Amino acid sequence: MAEDLQIAKGSKEEQYQNLLPQIGGLLQGENNQVANLANIAAALKEQFNFFWVGFYLVDSTEELVLGPFQGPVACTRIKKGRGVCGGAWAQEKTLIVPDVELFPGHIACSSLSRSEIVLPVYNQGEIIGVLDVDSSELDSFDEIDEKYLTQILKLLDN
Repeated sequence: MAEDLQIAKGSKEEQYQNLLPQIGGLLQGENNQVANLANIAAALKEQFNFFWVGFYLVDSTEELVLGPFQGPVACTRIKKGRGVCGGAWAQEKTLIVPDVELFPGHIACSSLSRSEIVLPVYNQGEIIGVLDVDSSELDSFDEIDEKYLTQILKLLDN
């Protein structure tokens, strides 16, 4: 597949529906995890112009380390259970935060981040990291984001 995305207009759901097969095409035949995570982050950032999109990867039993991302510099390490990313990892579930200022223990890597969604990333049934998406607007994420981001992440699960 060509490395150019076809940026869609329309509703959020229509944009995800257009993007999903394009990401599938980018990942097809590529086994390198870093390359695939980098392309997913870039595609999401380009399509939706999110403030920050990236991955934190499990580095030990108690810590996530920064992986491929798009956006401003970020926190490098996050303890399990700490903040939204560490919480999603510890709870093994998606966390949607409409206002990060109201989230207990939120780690403010940037004061410009206002809302966030974090999803666990699985490989063969084990959590290998999390996908973290931040918006500069309040209440940017909902069940539509969760549905399609989950589908995108399933493309990684071998």
